[in-house]
Amino acid sequence: MKKLMQILTVLIIFLGVSVIQGYAQRVYSSYGIALRSSLKYGKGFRHFEYVNPDAPKGGEVRLSAIGTFDSLNPFILKGVPAAGIGLIFDTLMESSADEPFSQYGLVAETIEVPSDNSWVAFEINSSARWHDGSYITPDDVVFTFNILMEKGHPFYRSYYHDVVRAEKIGQNKVRFVFRKGVKNSELPLIVGQLVVLSKKYYSSRDFNKTTLEPPMGSGPYEISDVKPGRSITYRLVKNYWGKDIPVNKGRYNFGTIKYEYYRDATVALEAFKAGEYDFRLENIAKVWATAYKGPAFEQGKIIKEELPNNNPVGMQAFVYNTRRQIFRKRKVREALAYAFDFEWTNKTFFYNSYKRTKSYFENSDLASRGLPSKEELKLLNPYRGRIPDEVFTKEYEPPKTDGSGNIRNNLRKALKLLKEAGWSLKGGKLINNITGKEFKFELLLVQPSFERVVLPFKKNLKRIGIDMSIRLVDSSQYINRLNNFDFDMIVYSWRQSLSPGNEQRDFWSSKAADTPGSSNLAGIKDPVVDRLIEEIIKADNRESLIAACRALDRVLLWGYYVIPQWYINVYRIAYWNKFARPKIKPKYALGFLDTWWIK
Repeated sequence: MKKLMQILTVLIIFLGVSVIQGYAQRVYSSYGIALRSSLKYGKGFRHFEYVNPDAPKGGEVRLSAIGTFDSLNPFILKGVPAAGIGLIFDTLMESSADEPFSQYGLVAETIEVPSDNSWVAFEINSSARWHDGSYITPDDVVFTFNILMEKGHPFYRSYYHDVVRAEKIGQNKVRFVFRKGVKNSELPLIVGQLVVLSKKYYSSRDFNKTTLEPPMGSGPYEISDVKPGRSITYRLVKNYWGKDIPVNKGRYNFGTIKYEYYRDATVALEAFKAGEYDFRLENIAKVWATAYKGPAFEQGKIIKEELPNNNPVGMQAFVYNTRRQIFRKRKVREALAYAFDFEWTNKTFFYNSYKRTKSYFENSDLASRGLPSKEELKLLNPYRGRIPDEVFTKEYEPPKTDGSGNIRNNLRKALKLLKEAGWSLKGGKLINNITGKEFKFELLLVQPSFERVVLPFKKNLKRIGIDMSIRLVDSSQYINRLNNFDFDMIVYSWRQSLSPGNEQRDFWSSKAADTPGSSNLAGIKDPVVDRLIEEIIKADNRESLIAACRALDRVLLWGYYVIPQWYINVYRIAYWNKFARPKIKPKYALGFLDTWWIK
């Protein structure tokens, strides 16, 4: 046994990890940490492979944003934060963009985790400084955690639910203690994502209020100009403390980054073609196919590209607010999906460029396919009778059509389900058999371009007696209504990572359903879903994570909480010919803002 421990110790040191003998347990100290895998970059690495360490710094890049903003405090529920505000803050650790979930030192130089995973500790980099030149301290980190949990956006209380406290344990070290008995291998890494805030700065300011005063930061950029609701400009910090550490070498090369705000996407696109800003990521298929043309494109002044990506795309969908009485019944939610004709929509509006979304973890190995595996059944079998039988017997498939626009058969199926749910078609209107009320609801939108897509859906619903009105609001009103769950139906996207974990509580848990500002917009309150979320969080290897995600995926899909829409696995980008980029693209990111540079 002693010989085995000696070999293990040598191996760990070779991998860049040291072993500290504690009184009751081993503590592993390292320059980085990976979840359910090994680190790609060895101890002493100089930079990520997807950057150019010799990239020149300087020049201005101009970008666009839609709508408006009224706050430079992105950490609270109130207000609409300015685009790019995260550029001014540093986090404890930095994730690499070519690994599923690995982190390396940023504000924290090293990370320590005990063998029982009961806490995580970080040694603060002695060079880490705020923009005013003062040092970042453990007190700043403790303050950050406490203020976010007390006054921050509700997301933080959900995300860090299993973190009991933060405490200073040395001159330059801070420790986060985890809830006793919790099995959550992700906790050290999600604590590593913590943005560090200045205790001194916020000691004289009300953290819970929106503000247009540039806050104290420690990141690669600082705010140089603010025109409320119109534009915000960031300037590369000349003496940025972290510019030469491995995770930042070759990154953040633009001297100035300016966001101009536009009323809508149409105006913004014309401004781009006129040269008013430099880079654009397009998400509307018709615009991509028809509008990116003209002399600037023909002359090579504007480059148009499609870059493949390996990113999990999650779920984009029409989302039912099941808090509304009209959407409480599962059969009602199932029925309305038959009125959405994806195949015709894809052909008519999208030039057949999209694929149908069939999973909450789409475009990844976490997505459920076929029937449940043995590993999934171990998780699902205890809940037979409490979850839909289809979870065990069928692969989920959204309703299909032949793309002709004739969906009579689907509408008949919808009416049959609605009849079973207690609704009847009378005089061309769908009427509830008990209340006598007509089936009416509102679809809330923030993107004008989506109106043309949803109008055929509205027309199909009308054919089965359902009156769906469409309400278009500005971004501020939209965010406020979502935060307060004040809607019937919306279009929304839940983005996923390759290593899902604590954020799933914010997406689907019963507690989040009652928490204003959470991402559980569907209002899902299911104890089985709650248990499967915990299975994801406590998964200690890739195989068990995949099984838990697929099991949760099946239960959510067969709950019919959404009508799945579509996805694409390429970045559609256009940019003025003034940029250069590394030869290697990050596997799980576009990398524009942090790896490109101006020629």
